[in-house]
Formats: sequence, C-alpha cells, structure tokens
Amino acid sequence: MNKSSFPKLQFLLLATVFMWIKTYIVYKTRFDIKIESWMQEFILFINPLSFLLLVFGISLFMKEKRRSGYIIIVSFLSSAILFANVVFYRFFNDFITIPVLLQTKNMADLGSSFTELFKFSDLLLFADVLILVALYFFKPNLARIESVSRKERRYYYLMVAALFFFNLGLSETERPQLLTRTFDREILIKNIGTYNYHIYDIVLQSKSSAQRALADSSNFVDIENYFNANYKKPDEEMFNIANGKNIILVSLESTQSFVINETVNGEEITPFLNDLIEDSYYYENFYHQTAQGKTSDSEFILDNSLYPLGRGAVFFTHGSNEFTATPEIIKEFGYYSSVLHANNKSFWNRDIMYESLGYDKFFDIESYEVNEENSVGWGLKDKEFFEQSVDLMKTQPQPFYSKLITLTNHFPFELGEEDKQIDELDTRSKTLNRYIPTVRYQDEAVKHFIQKLKDEGLYENSILIFYGDHYGISENHNVAMGEFLGKEITPFDSVQLQRVPLIIHIPGVTDGENSKLISDVAGQIDLKPTILHMLGINTKNDIHFGTDLFSGQKVSFTVLRDGSFITDDYVYTKSTCYDKETGEEIEESNCEPYFDKASRELEYSDQIIYGDLLRFYEGTTYNEELENAIK
Repeated sequence: MNKSSFPKLQFLLLATVFMWIKTYIVYKTRFDIKIESWMQEFILFINPLSFLLLVFGISLFMKEKRRSGYIIIVSFLSSAILFANVVFYRFFNDFITIPVLLQTKNMADLGSSFTELFKFSDLLLFADVLILVALYFFKPNLARIESVSRKERRYYYLMVAALFFFNLGLSETERPQLLTRTFDREILIKNIGTYNYHIYDIVLQSKSSAQRALADSSNFVDIENYFNANYKKPDEEMFNIANGKNIILVSLESTQSFVINETVNGEEITPFLNDLIEDSYYYENFYHQTAQGKTSDSEFILDNSLYPLGRGAVFFTHGSNEFTATPEIIKEFGYYSSVLHANNKSFWNRDIMYESLGYDKFFDIESYEVNEENSVGWGLKDKEFFEQSVDLMKTQPQPFYSKLITLTNHFPFELGEEDKQIDELDTRSKTLNRYIPTVRYQDEAVKHFIQKLKDEGLYENSILIFYGDHYGISENHNVAMGEFLGKEITPFDSVQLQRVPLIIHIPGVTDGENSKLISDVAGQIDLKPTILHMLGINTKNDIHFGTDLFSGQKVSFTVLRDGSFITDDYVYTKSTCYDKETGEEIEESNCEPYFDKASRELEYSDQIIYGDLLRFYEGTTYNEELENAIK
C-alpha cells in the first residue's frame, strides 16, 4: 500500500489502534499472564494486530456506505469478547472456550456469581466503541472509508499475512509446538492473542466433533493395552471390606485442604472435620483434577476414573457417550445408586448425564422443600440439605451408593449473620474473607449430617467418603492467600493449593488407633478403583486411569488437567520443575521421567471421550470369583 492509501482507511485504522491498545491494556491489567523476557512482552504486544487488521479489512470488500457501520459492529463484538473473558477470568483464572459458551442451560443459575464478578469499570471496555459511534454521527467525513483499488486491497492483506506469520514465527521460536498445547490456554493467549485463540478454539471444536464419526475399534487397542499394563493389585485387607454396606459420598463444595487444622483468631475453621480425620483414613496429598467443568468434572472423574476435558465440561459436550461408570457396574451386585443435589436437574446437564452413567435416581430440587428461610446463595443451606437428604436416603433399597452434592460453600460465598460461627478474614480479597465462614458452616452441617445418619440407623452399615470437588479460591487471589498463609504464593504453591480433603470413614474400622494419616500423592481419578475394590469388585479388566488408594503397588503420581503433575519428590508446572520438599526450582531433567506418563494419560483420556471409544469396549465380567482380583 502506498502513502496515499492511508487517508482512505483512517476510520479503519483508528478502530484497529483503539482495539489493539485496549487489548494490550487488558492483558496487563485484567489477566495474570506471566512474562519472562522482552521477546514474550513484544509478542504479547503485537499478537492482537493481525486479527484486527484482518477482520476490519473485510469492510474493504463492502459497499462504501456500509463500511463504517461494519467497523463499529466488529468493534462492539470484539469488545464483548474481551469483556466476557475478563469477567470469566476474574473467578476461573481461565479463558472462555466454545464448549463453555454452549452451556446455556447453566446461565439462568449464574446470576449471583455474575453480579459479584462484574465491575462497573468493565464498561470502559466499550469506550472506544462509543467514540467510533460519535465520529460516525458527528464527523461523517472522518468516519468515511473511501474505495480502495484491488491492488491496494492485495497489498493490505499481504501486510496482514506477513504480520500474522511474523507473530507465529516468533511464538514458535519462544514456544516450540505451540499449537499442540491446547490444554494451556494462557500460553496460547500469550503468543497468538485472544482473538486468534478463539478462532483456533472453533477449529478445535470442529475437529473434536468429527472425531466420533471417524473413530473405530482400532483406536482403542493401544489404550486398552495401556490399562492392562498399568493394573495394580488391590490390598488384601481392604478388598471386599465394604461388601454389602452403603457407600455415601459427600462432595464438599469448593473445599481446599488449606482450611484443615487451620485457625482464624484462635478458632478452628473445620473443627468437626479435624476430629473426623482422627477416626478416618485421611489423604493429605489428595488433589482435585477438574478443569472448566468444576463440580461436574469432579463427578465425572469420581465415577469413571477418566480425566475431564481441557475445554468445556464432559457433562455437556459428551453426555450421551457410552461409559463404564461405577453406578452401572455395581448394579450387578445389587446396589441401588442415586445422586442427591438440591439444584435444577438440567444444571450441568445432569439429568442427561446421570442416565448415561447408570444412576437409578436423581433427587433434584423438586425432591426438597426449599424456601427463603432455608436458602442462601445458590440455594438450600447445607444443614437443611443433609437433614432432608437422610430422609430421602431412607426411602432407598439397601445397599445403596449415594452421592450428595453440597451448595452453601459456593462462590460468591454468601451467608447470613445468624449462620456465621467464625470471623471473616481481613485480607484484600472479599472472596477469601467470606470463604472462611461458609467453610465453617459446611463443617457444622457435616457434623449434623453424621448425627442424623446415626439417629436414623444408617450410620453403622455405611462407609462415608468426603472429598473436596475443586478449588474455591482461584489464583487471582494469590496475594490475599499469601497474606493469610504468611508467604508469597509461587507457581509451586499454587499447585499445592489444589489439594482437597479426602476422608474415608468406616464405622467400626477406622475409629481411634486404626485411623491413618496418609501422605501418598493421589487424585480424584483414584476413587473409582478404590471404591470398587472395597466393594469386592474385580477391576482387572475395567477402564480406569486411577489406582486403588490402598494398593501397595500404587505409584505416588497425580497429573492435573493443565499438564502439571505431582510426585513424592517433585512438582512440575508451567514448564518448571520444583523440589517438593523445598519448593525451589530445580533442573527439568528431574521431572522428565514423568513427562510421557502425564501426557499419554491426558491424550488417551481425550481420545476415549472425543471418539466415544467405550462403545467399542466389549466389557468385562465383574462378578468373577473375588480371589481372582488378588492373585
């Protein structure tokens, strides 16, 4: 393009510069993007430009009177994309994906969360759009985009292409195989930019949609061989220990392990759980492995021992897949299965997914008496929920497998003064401050729950498993978390904060001296084989990535959905290896032996879900002679 072309495009270029600078400011002020060199900073600065020039440049092919209007509409839509990512990132510390946008069933229930996350300053993201509108109406000559020749359009798009490949080339130099790291959205945003990332996300969505149609039984061979090679024998003492007993699982909403045995102003945050741990098996290095599906991801991992997807929630994107889930397996052994959750049945697509998983009954909000007096935040208070849930469980045939999902300790952590039994914190994060009283309330609710089970005669013949479903305090609150814990939160500490409680309480077995504090590294993916073995069910031919927590052959290893992993000695995250004892950075070679296992398991799990590969699985007979499992 020659110099005379620029006056023709002044409105287009002005809109581009506005969006470009605004996007970079958002990168620096609203997202916590780690920059390690001047080259990464330069890439971050230029990465919005090629997309903006491309999309605004489409106006050059339109009739002259429509060009300025098109520019304004694109500016508004681009600003809306930024706005959505800013609000989403504020809590989830992540960027929106297409599958998340398709979760429309959840939107009606997100009102209080959005109100908490939205800030009026976010409206400044649309300031440039208002300026463009003002110019369009009050300075029409300035807002006019004159016709350009075919040659000028060609030069324009050659410049755009050159800029795009220049950006991509620098990014590939900084981060080789960049576009294969689909699970690490921060790296993609940092290198190719927000807008190009969303285009890439559309491509990934189209690719994943096609995987099922193209899959066949041959895709499952290597995966099945991997499972067979990695099978671990159960512990002889714990195998069949729960046979004929009820299994009661309690999902502790947003509960992280840092609150266990912690105090505020001399008051314990979780006094009852602290006591319960003294009569239970407690795993102090147990990690949640959820991604964008949050609670639904934890449910998926629990019942299937598969990893969640890096984009969206399996409950939404693949709710009609074939699975070999625990509720379906235990039917062969006369177990009745249910979920109890005082929320709308369609939230997280649960009504569809539970049927795919083989649950017999879903006690949703229609099964509960819910009113203003017994509700707060997202719905029914935990004490009322547990009270009514025990009554519902009594109606079930025994033995049963029941999963209870709590609500009160849910962002934005609202609680009436009458229910607060501990002081809020005094940090710069309102979210963290309010989190402590809701955790304390949940703890008190669990206490009442166990007493209710005893009163109704369900306690003695049941095994109780309490587990945290996902984090409650995201990395966006690390500064405040550092104030509370008395140290600076590093990437190493952020991984350690993904630990959640796992308490396995077996009345008459784990009481007193028989309790155990277990330091082995484990994750939610290990729960399915653990539970099945406790029920005396052979899993030698089952499909699961986890390992029985009680098995003496278990490897101390857990991989998170973002590719981070933890062993007894090391933590690997954000391309850095840390010594687990000191938290200090060490040579990457120490973590290298685990790279293949971490990446292979995530890849195989994705293949199973995207390809719906379990429809090709011939299945196994679970009711073989029990001793076969421990030979």
